[in-house]
Amino acid sequence: MAVSVLFCICANVSQAKEPIKKRDSIRTVFVKKSLSPKRIDTISLTQREKELASSPIRELLKDQLSPLRKQMRENHNIYVKSYINKYTKPGFRSHLSKMKGLASYYFPIFDKVFNETEVPSEIKYLAIVESSLNPHAVSRVGATGPWQFMYATAKGYGLRMDSYVDERKDPIEATYAAANYLKKAYEVYGDWFLAIASYNCGQGNVNRAINRSGKANPTFWDIQAYLPTETRNYIPAFIAMCYVLDNPEIYPIEADVADYPEEIDIIQIDRQLTLASVAKTLEMEPEDLYRLNPSYKKHVIVGSKANPGRLIVPKVQKNEYAKLYNFLQGNSKPAEVLVAAKKQEAVKPSTYIAYKVRKGDTLDAITKRFKGSSVSSLKAMNNLKGNMIQPGMTLKISQD
Repeated sequence: MAVSVLFCICANVSQAKEPIKKRDSIRTVFVKKSLSPKRIDTISLTQREKELASSPIRELLKDQLSPLRKQMRENHNIYVKSYINKYTKPGFRSHLSKMKGLASYYFPIFDKVFNETEVPSEIKYLAIVESSLNPHAVSRVGATGPWQFMYATAKGYGLRMDSYVDERKDPIEATYAAANYLKKAYEVYGDWFLAIASYNCGQGNVNRAINRSGKANPTFWDIQAYLPTETRNYIPAFIAMCYVLDNPEIYPIEADVADYPEEIDIIQIDRQLTLASVAKTLEMEPEDLYRLNPSYKKHVIVGSKANPGRLIVPKVQKNEYAKLYNFLQGNSKPAEVLVAAKKQEAVKPSTYIAYKVRKGDTLDAITKRFKGSSVSSLKAMNNLKGNMIQPGMTLKISQD
């Protein structure tokens, strides 16, 4: 088995000339059996970049590098100011502290993807508005993950969803999908605000709003009144969130400590592997590894050479790297790990039927009708947050 190791690069890099496809973006280092394992350090910010980031010309550089940032600064109207007032109230501070803590993990990933796909990095703040940086967030209509993709849209942008994985929850894959959508929308409208609005309500709604405005080249504010209510507030909320969190000298907010490592290693796996066995090898709690790999429904990676699975682990220290390398190559399997792996590998792909909800149905009644299922499994399989179901809904019911 060839294991490829990918490292998240936090340093600023030059923009790619062509859009980068998912999995091609982060530098890949192939580790072959014929080579002795070695440590390849994660690239970090250079001292010069750190000086520039904290210098008086920081804001000028931002304006030069991002047309979206300039566009946002020119649009601090009453709608945006109302959200700034909301976000800066004392009652909202704990939420922003939590977001700032989570951002320390997620934003370097988003920055890398957006830089390579030539999408303004400020759009990363949209994920806070969308999901509060929660990979397991599910909306009332089924939109899932940090970028809140609906099933059909996610499929259209190449995200994998099956019995084992939901890549809408993968912060790397889902960010590539979001970047590709937004870049295509920008090519249509030539305006980042309109592109972002279409991400929320669809291009059909934006196009109808443009037609109703009667203007040839309208701004978002020209069509705001003709958009769905949620989308009318979407852009102001996004601008305000970016402004408040990106200006610590004006709004000093202390970041909460997030349960994520400061640095990570990303490894492509071309075989079936349990996260529990990896955690055992690294002597870490399985729940901590599950948190880093939220897209695996059963905590099992089912990879192949054609479609490798991604494994994210805390940056592996030099003295532990050989042990992980040998385990991933199949050269070392502690007895406890082998037992856990065999139990998970014995799991067969789920089969299910589609059931159309009838008037008077409840989740409890449906589970009794289809023996072997439970309310909790039914809710998990159908991304239901509560017990409410409506006639006409189609539910997936496991037949295992």
